[in-house]
Amino acid sequence: MQPVFTGTQRKPNETISAVMKEIQLHKIDLNLLVVFEALMLEGSVAGAATRLNKTPSAVSHALARLRDQLGDPLMVKVGGRMQASPFALQLIEDVRPILMSIKRVLKLPEPFDPASSPRVFRVACPITATFQTRVLDAVHKTAPGTRIEWLSAPREVHAAVSEGLIDLAHMGGERHLPDGFEEAELPPMEFVSFVRDTHPCIENWGPDAWTRYPHVKVAIGDEVRSPVEEVDKAGGMQRHVGALIAEFAGVAPLLSSSDYIATLPPEIMAWDMERYGLQPLPPIGQTPKLRARFHWSARTANDPACVWLRDLVMAAYRDTHSEAAALVAARSRQETAT
Repeated sequence: MQPVFTGTQRKPNETISAVMKEIQLHKIDLNLLVVFEALMLEGSVAGAATRLNKTPSAVSHALARLRDQLGDPLMVKVGGRMQASPFALQLIEDVRPILMSIKRVLKLPEPFDPASSPRVFRVACPITATFQTRVLDAVHKTAPGTRIEWLSAPREVHAAVSEGLIDLAHMGGERHLPDGFEEAELPPMEFVSFVRDTHPCIENWGPDAWTRYPHVKVAIGDEVRSPVEEVDKAGGMQRHVGALIAEFAGVAPLLSSSDYIATLPPEIMAWDMERYGLQPLPPIGQTPKLRARFHWSARTANDPACVWLRDLVMAAYRDTHSEAAALVAARSRQETAT
């Protein structure tokens, strides 16, 4: 049975905008507009019910509610088929683009295809040659059209991530992460002291050697405090920082031709040991491990492209961490054997 309009009639000359002004929008059920669109397309309650996978009675009930709220019959039965009222013909022209916009906004994100994507990603992380090479090689093989911009972490890194200027950032230490961010914690970085393999301190490595010979330190900003400084403070030792340099890449060449000591994570130094003739030594005192954390904006938590990037970068970090530890252990055994 087709529904019959018995509600309050809309005034004949009343415009759609005037009608909508009188309607309390918070009381409008968007599903009623979906039903209205289906009725306009199908021209019958039965057809609309089939299109929407609803029962005819549910469609009739929805039409009755919409008629009551809009004050217009909208559709009337003429010669066995429902025909739209003049108001309904005007209304559908406004409703259809609205529904299309809502569908577009609520549409699930398209799957990310690395092989064809031209996207640019920005990663803020301390640059170590092996880790960076591992990431870039993986990107080139799986996503040749994308570009990775590798940035030094700015002082206001959280603001940069929040504003979408950085897609993924590395954060060490114990700093608090503000609201609106997510993070993943990876295996922590341990600290090892490195010297040239003919360094005089090797034979008598201990607190005396630690304070006697100069140390080199890499300036990575004020945001991260090296755990090595905590060892000095706790043990009452005062190492002499004789050189402060800007890049990790400059450490190994300096050590190879001097009596400097560098205490850094193996992830940074392990691949330079063979090339520059360096020897790993256990750090003096109980050096705390440095937490390794990657963080990103909660806005991009479910973005397929950003998920892909995070998985790739963090997998490269884990591989770098494991290989570096193995290289240091092997180098230590080799030195012990000789």
